[in-house]
Amino acid sequence: MPRTVAFIPFNEFGEAIEAEPIYLMPDELEALRLVYFKGLTQEEAAKRMNISRGTLWRALDSGRRKLIRALIEMRPIVLVPPSTSSPKQV
Repeated sequence: MPRTVAFIPFNEFGEAIEAEPIYLMPDELEALRLVYFKGLTQEEAAKRMNISRGTLWRALDSGRRKLIRALIEMRPIVLVPPSTSSPKQV
């Protein structure tokens, strides 16, 4: 069974904040990693992932929105393992 990685926000007293998690899917994480961490262009990242540039753009947009929402709303972020088809299996 793949390992689940989660980032849990804490309040000012050091207590974990319990809230509905945001699930970051494998394609969203990979798109974010290639473009923002590795510095690839969207075209290069799309080729590396064997997807169209439009599909890559949608994964980037969805991933960015999820991360921003999690940060603003202080919600946990769960990285869905690649071999898992849905967050419900995490």
